Amino acid sequence: MKNLTLKIMVFAGFFGLFGCKSSQDPSAWTDKQVDKWFEKGEWLNGWNVRPDASVNRRTFAVSYFQQKDRWDKAFRFLKESDLQGMELKRYDIDGNNVYAPLSEYTSKNEEDARYESHKKYADIQYVVSGKELIGITPEAELKDILEPFNDEKDIMFMTVNNGKNYEARPDRFFIFFPADLHRPGLKDGENSPVRKVVVKVKLN
Repeated sequence: MKNLTLKIMVFAGFFGLFGCKSSQDPSAWTDKQVDKWFEKGEWLNGWNVRPDASVNRRTFAVSYFQQKDRWDKAFRFLKESDLQGMELKRYDIDGNNVYAPLSEYTSKNEEDARYESHKKYADIQYVVSGKELIGITPEAELKDILEPFNDEKDIMFMTVNNGKNYEARPDRFFIFFPADLHRPGLKDGENSPVRKVVVKVKLN
């Protein structure tokens, strides 16, 4: 009887450990598990703005668990800051690991904007006031490289075969990873003023 009890305890312990490991490894989650974690929204740290439907949930979940401290600092900054009244400048949240340029500009015509991507950082892009369109497409749609990757600035520019424009307004935010080619700052109707924060989160 004691041997049976011991085997049951070992068996249960093994699956308990496996469960803990799995819960910390979103790359192994099912789509349903990813959606459940994402929609629960604890990772927002109380920031009451919804993510746009374009966000790659699995990529974000994997990155969040790998760099939880950085992502938490990013979302706390967004929640706790007076983004409408703050000075337009770069804010160092965690040195070069997490920082946020806050800017104002006039939205552009499509012919004046280019698709871009980054390798070292993910972007959280949030329109504080105003409105714009952001073109988004996966890297598989890359057509021609206009400017090769600049390591210092962590950016490259390209043309794409297909892209879709998404509305960017103060009720939602976007997250872009290296595989997300994006063209921000496009006019939505008329050229108009935009106030925007981009929180840069270092990935490695």
